[in-house]
Amino acid sequence: MAHTGTTIRDVAALAGVSHQTVSRVINNNDGVRPETKARVEAAIQELNYIPSASARSMARGHSFMLACLVPNLIDYTFGSIIEGGQMEACQNNYLLVSSSAPDEPTFAALMDEFAASRRVDGLVVVNPYMDNRTSLIPQGFPVIFTGSRSQDPKISSIALNDFEAGRTATRFLLESGHDRLCTITGPMIEDCSRDRLRGFQQQIRDAGLPEDNIIMHGDWTASSAYHAFSTYLKEHEAPCAVFAQNDQMAIGLIRAAHEYGLNVPVDLSVIGIDDMPLASFFTPALTTLRQDMTAIGKQAIQLLLHTIEHPDAPAEHISISPELVIRQSVSRK
Repeated sequence: MAHTGTTIRDVAALAGVSHQTVSRVINNNDGVRPETKARVEAAIQELNYIPSASARSMARGHSFMLACLVPNLIDYTFGSIIEGGQMEACQNNYLLVSSSAPDEPTFAALMDEFAASRRVDGLVVVNPYMDNRTSLIPQGFPVIFTGSRSQDPKISSIALNDFEAGRTATRFLLESGHDRLCTITGPMIEDCSRDRLRGFQQQIRDAGLPEDNIIMHGDWTASSAYHAFSTYLKEHEAPCAVFAQNDQMAIGLIRAAHEYGLNVPVDLSVIGIDDMPLASFFTPALTTLRQDMTAIGKQAIQLLLHTIEHPDAPAEHISISPELVIRQSVSRK
């Protein structure tokens, strides 16, 4: 355990050096003699001293804080990205703060709060919308996009290959014998929603089928899919199968299907994306495409720290392949 109240000056007194020298040792600066460095390191170990982010900030001119902006703070996938990012930031002695940016004005205000004032050293933006948000990021400020591909080739990104995810989900439904398909999308202002829809449509074209399949729109929540599918079923015959662009919407439309007397998967097959922790515990267990959001959060912070340390390095764009997880919500005809 660290000694409560231990300061850099306590370390300096024990080692017989100035607190500036201790700071140089902590921050691996040049100009400290090996024997002096050894005394300081011995004092740090004896006192179990843990350098604070603020002390390191004073020495290096950095805040040692990072920020993560997400559309909301209640969605499972966003929370998982933050959790992974927090773990990785902590491992590198950074603090990660998180905030929701559901619209462009909020995003602009947070840019002023975090980036323009340099209160944080770098930023992770989750599911960036296809609006003017990229233009609000200060030129040269370290930023990573995750959850969606980067619209700006100069901004590094890490995300699921959403186009391929749409193709994979649709291909599995077609190979299972279903030909009258439906998809329910996330918000179409997000490029991941558009990419998943493009994958759905391309796979149908590749199969030589008519492009008259049903497209509904949700907002990633179970309730949005429930209401959209319920409204459709009031006036139309149910499709054979549905590709929901995330697991939460898959669960919402399954609820609507049950209320209209449809058995999943006998009457209606459903596939989602994410493989959220409860997916295997639903009835029926949900067939889905897995993406490890916690790992994506960790990789996003690794990429951000690399960008901070190497500002002139070219942008990296990491695309993660979807992994099909077959359970019981899709039947074979």
